[in-house]
Amino acid sequence: MSLPSNISIVLAITIAVSFPFAAARADFDRDVKPLLGKYCVKCHSGDDANGEVDFSAINTTDDVDAAFETWESVVEHLHAGTMPPKDEMQPADDERNRVFAWHEDFVHNIEARPAVFKPRRLSATEYRNTLQSIFGFDLQVAIIEAEQTVAERSMVIKLLPTDPPGRSGFQNDTHRNPLTTVVWDQYSFLIDAALEQLFSPERSTELKVFTGSGRVEDMTTEQAEHLFRLFLLRAWRRTVPEVVVEQIVSRLQDKSGDDRLAAVKFEMKTVLMSPAFIYRGLLITGLRGQRRSVDTFELAERLSYFLWADMPDDQLLALAADETLAEPAVYAAQIDQMLASPKARNLANDFSVQWLALNEIEHVSDNVPQMVALRSQPIDFMHYLFTENRPLLELIDSQTAFISPHTSRLYGADARQMTKYVKQKGIEVEIVPNQKIKLEHAVERGGILTMPGVLAMNKGPIQRGTWILERILGQELPEPPADVGQVPPNNGDEHLTFRQRFEQHRSNPSCAVCHDRIDPLGFALQDFDNGGQYLRSENYRAPKRRKRGDQSSDTKSQIDTSGHLPSGETFENIIELKQILMTSQRESVLRNIVERTMSYALCRQLIIHDRPTVNSIVEQMNETNGTWRDLFHAVANSVAFQETILSADK
Repeated sequence: MSLPSNISIVLAITIAVSFPFAAARADFDRDVKPLLGKYCVKCHSGDDANGEVDFSAINTTDDVDAAFETWESVVEHLHAGTMPPKDEMQPADDERNRVFAWHEDFVHNIEARPAVFKPRRLSATEYRNTLQSIFGFDLQVAIIEAEQTVAERSMVIKLLPTDPPGRSGFQNDTHRNPLTTVVWDQYSFLIDAALEQLFSPERSTELKVFTGSGRVEDMTTEQAEHLFRLFLLRAWRRTVPEVVVEQIVSRLQDKSGDDRLAAVKFEMKTVLMSPAFIYRGLLITGLRGQRRSVDTFELAERLSYFLWADMPDDQLLALAADETLAEPAVYAAQIDQMLASPKARNLANDFSVQWLALNEIEHVSDNVPQMVALRSQPIDFMHYLFTENRPLLELIDSQTAFISPHTSRLYGADARQMTKYVKQKGIEVEIVPNQKIKLEHAVERGGILTMPGVLAMNKGPIQRGTWILERILGQELPEPPADVGQVPPNNGDEHLTFRQRFEQHRSNPSCAVCHDRIDPLGFALQDFDNGGQYLRSENYRAPKRRKRGDQSSDTKSQIDTSGHLPSGETFENIIELKQILMTSQRESVLRNIVERTMSYALCRQLIIHDRPTVNSIVEQMNETNGTWRDLFHAVANSVAFQETILSADK
């Protein structure tokens, strides 16, 4: 019996899409699952599974697919010989090879396709920026603060709850954040405050943008149409049918004076309290379950919230309206223009701060100007990389740095490049902007790893090694045991170095599995004390107080910065480690950079169908020594960024 042609086509497509995964699942059951039961399930199963990896819960094809990052970790461990632990039974070479072969086939058969669309509420940062772009001013609170302190002035940030990082690790991943009554009330309060300001005498300039006049009470029908046409375009980030504008204006016709002003405020507030403003992408149209390119307004919105954490500007909306934004040359030019805009600063303030956990620098010093100097250094550096088309791997090592009078002594002779600083009269210590310098003498400071603030927020080899492993190499680590304890000080006549005492501390084989990965990276930075100072600098100043067991109490001759990576590579110091990260380990570094950037741009955790795109971009960046601008273009042109699938659920 023959099938109707349309059913045959659907069946053929279904088989073509699902067969590779069905085959991969069959091979998994035959080649991989028995080995997991033999070597892994003992420690990785149930509620107390080590590293929160539960192999016993992987029972369906979807489970296998969803665990794609776990399989990458499994393969890495098997290649490096770090799993199973050395004191456990080890798989034979042919067993390892079966896993490698299955994983290679599994990855090869993944198809690049977009994720199913899910509504996402504007994060607090995006909400603040968007309101400011709509109205032309920022909502701020009046704060009485001491001189040279830093206080949050944004009314939005102070009132709205802090967005917890989503599964992607970023705060713009708000898919799981509920719209509570508390948040709803705060939205209402903020909109009232914004509208009150807009129609105040002090904001006549901003009001004229909408009305062409400073008085709403005398507004003509044409002015009302102009107001709401522009306002709706900005608030909903797309053009709206004329009938919507006409309906709003018709409700104003029989009102005048204060009644008309109240009615205009009510209509504007209704727009800003609507889901179309609060959520992104709700106005996407198309068939349910259908894969399609996003429309140009959605594309403009995705691009602006990626590069600016803000709504599209008037130029971007105009390009979306006439659909020229979809033209490759126009789209590419717009990305470059957006990176040149002052708004691109949000990419460093938002993306890099969350990725690299730079907010932790706020806790390293009670001296506010000093803390601001330490925190602004890496942010200025990342902004430089992002907007001046610098190679991706300058993240690891660079000849460019940013310093101020508060950090200049840490850069030795290179600080002489600074313009002379003249302190204001009557101010003992003040916040001073950074200046860009070229590293010629303090070469150990090149790149993000050895910036004073990053070192100071990661005190000791464990924190530093963990930070490099997770933030730079993209490797996940399980939580340490609750009873891990502290490195004991020397007793009696002992004269052990910190590293020797630490070797005794980490002698537990189960701890060594992680420490074999962490410790070499962390101890490579032992030339820097807990405050981020370079111990071998001629002008090194020891801290006034040191804690017992502080590794900086070792003398310079006792410091051992050499290391041996699980891959077998060795190094003598941080400079040699940076070289390894930029050569033999460069693909791992690039992959992490690409994955972090894509996850932030897409506002979600990456899925299995993002893997081909990630692989392609990594290969491209590796072969061409790609720049950050190259990466932003590649992500903005990816299938996941430019396409979507509307959920089949109503």
